[in-house]
Amino acid sequence: MEPYCHSRFQTKRWKTRAVNVGGVCIGGDNPIRVQSMTTTDTCDVDATIRQTIELAEAGCEIVRITAPTLAAGRALGEIRKGLIQAKVAIPLVADIHFLPKVAMEAVNHVDKVRINPGNYADRKTFKIREYSDDQYDEEMERLHEAFSPIVLRTKELGKAMRIGTNHGSLSDRIMNRYGDSPLGMVESALEFIRIAKSHGFHDIILSMKASNPKVMIEAYRLAVSKMKSEGMAYPLHLGVTEAGDGEDARIKSTIGIGTLLYDGLGDTIRVSLTEDPVYEVPVARALAEHATILRNRQFEEDLSTHDSINPFEFNRRISRATKLGTSLRPLAAGANATVPVWVRPDPNLAGQELINAVCHYQIRYKDNPVEGLILKTPDPETLIQNLKIAEALQSTVACFVLEVSENLDPQVILEHAQTARGLIFSRTFTHADEIAPWHELTSLLNATLAINSTAENWQSLLAKLPTSHVIAGALIEPNAMHALGQYRQIVETLRGREIPLWIRLNADSHIYTPEGFSDRLMESALLAGPLLCDGLGDILSVETVTNLPQAVMLGYNILQGARVRISKTEYVACPSCGRTLFDLQTTTARVKEKTSHLKGVTIAVMGCIVNGPGEMADADFGYVGGAPGKINLYVGKKCVKNGIPSEFAVDELVSLIKEHGKWVEQEPVLA
Repeated sequence: MEPYCHSRFQTKRWKTRAVNVGGVCIGGDNPIRVQSMTTTDTCDVDATIRQTIELAEAGCEIVRITAPTLAAGRALGEIRKGLIQAKVAIPLVADIHFLPKVAMEAVNHVDKVRINPGNYADRKTFKIREYSDDQYDEEMERLHEAFSPIVLRTKELGKAMRIGTNHGSLSDRIMNRYGDSPLGMVESALEFIRIAKSHGFHDIILSMKASNPKVMIEAYRLAVSKMKSEGMAYPLHLGVTEAGDGEDARIKSTIGIGTLLYDGLGDTIRVSLTEDPVYEVPVARALAEHATILRNRQFEEDLSTHDSINPFEFNRRISRATKLGTSLRPLAAGANATVPVWVRPDPNLAGQELINAVCHYQIRYKDNPVEGLILKTPDPETLIQNLKIAEALQSTVACFVLEVSENLDPQVILEHAQTARGLIFSRTFTHADEIAPWHELTSLLNATLAINSTAENWQSLLAKLPTSHVIAGALIEPNAMHALGQYRQIVETLRGREIPLWIRLNADSHIYTPEGFSDRLMESALLAGPLLCDGLGDILSVETVTNLPQAVMLGYNILQGARVRISKTEYVACPSCGRTLFDLQTTTARVKEKTSHLKGVTIAVMGCIVNGPGEMADADFGYVGGAPGKINLYVGKKCVKNGIPSEFAVDELVSLIKEHGKWVEQEPVLA
């Protein structure tokens, strides 16, 4: 396989060809472009014009509009005229599904057409069929005949095209040959790209969207590798589809898009939220700004010349099981253990006030408990206070991490901590000779040593490193050029040493100083997401959010967004568009109100059948718009109830969950 990026240790942009979309160039040396999509009925011309203007005013650079029918395709012409009259110059993209004749109409009025390879010239019937090579060639001839007219017309008009594969709408032909896989997504797009190339058409932008960030990341990486092997360099449109709403959607989008941006991939992005599309724009702009900062930071040399991670296949890094915490509530890190969530409490809370806050949280949020507390311990006085906190909370909190300073002597700790078993001592080390007394201390106390050091120093530390009761953390220097690259470098240095890795979401790992919780959310997901999606990380700590519930839930939500640890209901919800057959925002809220307590259950809420049955392949249950005012309910990929009036559909969904034994009653929320 061709490498998918220039470096995994710093951000070097993969140079793509530049494609002009209505005066806004994508790819090449151009900035990362921000896109969104209208949610209005395209045939409601005035409403679509208003929403397009709102998006432009919010900073959106390209607007996509669905064209599911010939009437909608024609309406695009009126929308264009209305925008010209309003003196709003913004490129328009027509979203085409199923109907080539609609594409032929829409391309006359827009700057780019988006073709979905899975349903442009195919109908998805979920039929299992074995294709011989001759039969597959016949399919390619049929596809060539069906797709060529829009390619030639787009080329004639000087317009652009996005070939946008969705994990949820792969054709039966692709599914039967490659399976429901990232490779299938890539091959689906390449079928269409090769046809376009055969006509000398190259104004193409490529996308590989999925609701699962891991699938999406792998698909884009494979796409770049495949393109490079065939001498292609088409710009990439990045996005996690059906991400949902709120914090979860922002985390999933940041993990998927941010992982690729960190590695230098991506020329235009769209964040898909089941919210007013105006709210998508600031999230996308923030991601673009982060990527721009990273791309402007360049080392003279890479941190490493070797990378042992297989970026095209998810495998968790091998690390040994290490017991953490007290005997009353033991945890483990490494091996196949669940990744725990640690937090650093508000520094303004101390003593009994901190004990009360933690106890209150543990009672109220018992399904998502605090599993570790990081307590700053610079001197003997603070040490005594923290030992008292650990003793008071040892029945409810598993791990206590005493972050000790260089000035605190291990002998002093030993004098005070004889009865405090199972502690974790976290210390920064710069020289291997410093380790021995701390190793002796942890051995005497049956404790664990958390070693924090820079990627550069880790190699020298390994010579004096004990073989057990050790976890590895990263010391990221303030304003570090590439925190992710330094973590990856540490992993390479630890190769062959099965030491659990601690991912620390602290201020030093941020790309720039966050101003509020939403910024801290993005910074945290940007670092932890890429590591977790590559199978790296045995412990996760959130250290920049001082609000205890927010900090703990952010940790759990990042783990869930990366599909590493499922701690609550998982939702797959599309962002709405003109095809949507019901009010997605209201309906999603109603579904969540009834089902958000169903830990480990995945529920899809899909506006129509375009991507619905496929994108929700991983879902246990699906709520899909079948016709105006009518809902179809699914169990897995199978439709089990058709045409339910929308006013009864949420209750019917609950009944369906109960029928299949996935329902539990919701416990009352404690004040």
